[in-house]
Amino acid sequence: MKGSRREYRVLIVDDEPEILDFVKEVLTSNGFLCDFASNCRQALAKLRVQTYHLLITDIRLPDGSGIDIIRIAREKHPYMAAMVITGFASIEGIKEAMDLGAMDYIPKPFSAEQLLNAVEAVIKKQRRGRHSSAKLLILNSPAMENVMKLVEKVSITDSTVLLTGESGTGKEMVARALHRMSRKSAGPFVSVNSGGIPEGLLESELFGHVKGAYTGAHATTMGHFQAAENGTLFMDEIGSMSQPMQVKLLRALQEREVTPVGASTPIPVNARFISATNSDIRQGVEDGSFRRDLFYRLNVFEIRIPPLRERPADIIPLAEHFLNNIQGPSSDKKLSDRALTALLTYSWPGNVRELENVIERAVILAGNKEIHLEHLPGWISDPSRGSIKTLTGNEIVPLDVIVSSIERHYIQKALTASGGVRSKAARRLGLKRTTLLARMKKLGIKEG
Repeated sequence: MKGSRREYRVLIVDDEPEILDFVKEVLTSNGFLCDFASNCRQALAKLRVQTYHLLITDIRLPDGSGIDIIRIAREKHPYMAAMVITGFASIEGIKEAMDLGAMDYIPKPFSAEQLLNAVEAVIKKQRRGRHSSAKLLILNSPAMENVMKLVEKVSITDSTVLLTGESGTGKEMVARALHRMSRKSAGPFVSVNSGGIPEGLLESELFGHVKGAYTGAHATTMGHFQAAENGTLFMDEIGSMSQPMQVKLLRALQEREVTPVGASTPIPVNARFISATNSDIRQGVEDGSFRRDLFYRLNVFEIRIPPLRERPADIIPLAEHFLNNIQGPSSDKKLSDRALTALLTYSWPGNVRELENVIERAVILAGNKEIHLEHLPGWISDPSRGSIKTLTGNEIVPLDVIVSSIERHYIQKALTASGGVRSKAARRLGLKRTTLLARMKKLGIKEG
């Protein structure tokens, strides 16, 4: 686990030097990054300048209560986990700490094993909470799990993020998940498609304008930067922006202020900036169509969203997700085995967006409870009938990938139907329990 802990930062607050030394030795030797404070004042000073994944604090401190630290810290960092260590385990104090968001407590004295077990339990709870914030994302594939790991790491900062990937891969969904997981989650999420706004209006849309700034400007209007105050501004198709607008955007990001069209006084802004592009923005830098200095300003932290053909394990869960969204969770409409196989062997050049459209079309066409091959577009159900690219030649999906995806689908279905009881799921599948456990381990299935 050390690799996954390497960038997990912990603040430990206790007025007993031997406790601080003990916790430091245990956590740092297991790969955590640790900071320390011996009172409330020192802890709050550190929280003002550094973001932490986890706060571990004693309740009784020389200048106040650890409960106050949790209260203040959680207001500023809502996704920071907290736990309590105390030699005075009063029910009232622990209950108040838990009500404020503390996930666990350890009474003193405690062993290294007890400390590590408690911290690991908190980390698991924290990650489940973060993943539930991104519940619209399908995370069955290793590729999307890696995306979420990057989202988790950058979510505790205010760094500018650049999302790259083909059209339809779900870049805005990732941006929304990042916003919900960030400390600006209480603020607004404002989405702008810069490629869909005429060049002459883009400056006004982003920065706002004052009354009379141009013909038709009948009132002073707030721009998207101001609308996203204390939240997140997401700008899609950033690569299509003209050079003059690139200069103005660069200044806004550097100075953290905007000047509305027709105004002379700049307005400070405080919004996290996330941009996205489906074009090769690096090539734009090389050929001079995109400013190098703006690219470096945008590309503080890049996350590539993989195309659907690179994450076949997500195809069936996504299809079922869209099926439930269209029909409702109580619907018993499902996909036949042949339909599932056809979906798995198609290249999805339009990615997640294309899959959603295909499922919606199939639902409309299917007159019975099951979606069959004939309800899918011809180029998917019978590749020889259409001209749209399918997985042929060097891009063919290996048979074991298709089989594994279908197998994973039915094992997860059986586990859900059995309430997570693996012996019952094995009986449903006609397998021995040991065989099911072996398949689950091979396929990376953790449910149940």
